[in-house]
Amino acid sequence: MSVQESTFHGFANPVDPTPAELRAWAYQPDSVPLTSMPPDWDLLVSGDRLVTTLFDLAMDPACPARRFALHCLYIYAADGIRTNFRAHPKRRFRKLVEQAEKTGDDLMRTWAHNSRVLLARPELFVYREWCEGGLVRENRRIG
Repeated sequence: MSVQESTFHGFANPVDPTPAELRAWAYQPDSVPLTSMPPDWDLLVSGDRLVTTLFDLAMDPACPARRFALHCLYIYAADGIRTNFRAHPKRRFRKLVEQAEKTGDDLMRTWAHNSRVLLARPELFVYREWCEGGLVRENRRIG
């Protein structure tokens, strides 16, 4: 039985979900609505421990929580770049960007493009766009 077919019963610790829990939730996001999650849950899960899971979910056009996962990738990229990669390893970030460019669809290639632009021009960071979902909602490339 795949994760998508199983029933998701919630997080053991929503502040620190496991990759398996996050994946199971992402395919049944109505089982635990985002409004019931801790404040700033998107910021909590956008770290190194879950970034590959979030990336896989964002790469899957069939994932119901794909936009949430993509939003978390924007947070991850901005956090890494703005801290000069003290928050996240630059190598991991670059691998994700390269993979999105190589095998991603338009949404993922836009994320990769925007991440590269921000890396080259960190002054273009706007909190609303990167951390509050603006770039996900608008799906636009920054300059």
